Amino acid sequence: MRLNAYRTAVKNFKKLVVSGKKDEAKKYLANVYKALDKAVKSGVIKKNKASRLKSNCARLLAKLAK
Repeated sequence: MRLNAYRTAVKNFKKLVVSGKKDEAKKYLANVYKALDKAVKSGVIKKNKASRLKSNCARLLAKLAK
């Protein structure tokens, strides 16, 4: 359950970034963080992987802002 939730959240975020919807992506980033934190808490993924995914998502959003 959590595995699909965090993967879907990251995938949807990347789709928003690729389509250029900056404002929607910025709002959706909080949902991605929440899904990743819940996945860590339930033991689906490790803390460093979640941190890496959060960093990559934030970096994508920053590139879009330029």
